[in-house]
Amino acid sequence: MTALVLDSSVTIAWFMPDEHSPAPQQVLERVAEDGAIIPTLWRLEVGNALLFAVRRNRISADLRRAALTQLAALPIAVDPDTHSHAWSETTALADRFRLTLYDACYLELALRQRLPLASLDGDLRAAARALDIPLLGA
Repeated sequence: MTALVLDSSVTIAWFMPDEHSPAPQQVLERVAEDGAIIPTLWRLEVGNALLFAVRRNRISADLRRAALTQLAALPIAVDPDTHSHAWSETTALADRFRLTLYDACYLELALRQRLPLASLDGDLRAAARALDIPLLGA
């Protein structure tokens, strides 16, 4: 059973010492228990954020390695259809809510899968509220 659509902002908050708060940690517990689904770009976004966190001395390379190991062990499924919606439904959502295409793919996936969206992104959360998508993470 998949519990939610997981975006990169919540994921990164799990590993940034200055971003720890109860709501993202509750999402982590839910993902560990019930799983999540992600668009295909999630791994690149998360990997890039952790890469730059090391470069900016926000975290150590050891913490990045541990984070990637922990993430790989979670029951997270990759949506195989993200790309087939990119130039249609996802672009329409990006236009409608003035989102990046990257953020809109999380919104499209939550709509299509009829799942809550875990995100800390303000614009993405506002778009989800407008579409009555349940929200987690903040």
